[in-house]
Amino acid sequence: MSARKEAAVRRVRPGTTSSRGAGSRAAGAERALTGVAAGDRFPGGEPRDLPRLWHVTLSVSGEPAPVAEVRRALEQLAHDHPFLLTSRYADDHAEIRYWEEARDLHDAAAVALRLWGEHRRTAGLPPWEIVGLEVIDRATYHQRVAAGYGPVLATPVGVHPY
Repeated sequence: MSARKEAAVRRVRPGTTSSRGAGSRAAGAERALTGVAAGDRFPGGEPRDLPRLWHVTLSVSGEPAPVAEVRRALEQLAHDHPFLLTSRYADDHAEIRYWEEARDLHDAAAVALRLWGEHRRTAGLPPWEIVGLEVIDRATYHQRVAAGYGPVLATPVGVHPY
């Protein structure tokens, strides 16, 4: 037996089996490795716990603030977090749109709901509250765009006034 195999056998106490395979192999037998070709799918389709893309629209509002400061703060937020696609703003409200990668809608929404508050100080964002949140999956986003109900694809990325 090679030194490598002996080390692997010594990790499991005599008379017990490892948790993997729970005794399905003879002591010292090598485990067969299987490969997965690119593009192969899990049995039954996509696994539920893999991240997916979610389109997020976060709306905030509050007391009027100088427009130049709002723009600078949103630009700082976009610089700190380049995932932001586009932001629109006025002196008393703003809207941020971006793609979030998350396991499910709940995770994507939780991240979105923390975004404004967690970056308020570092980006210099106004002390506004979140007044709206929309989180939709990628397929729904593309259906809306195809039907003419979603944001225009030619919408420039970046920070823009309303």
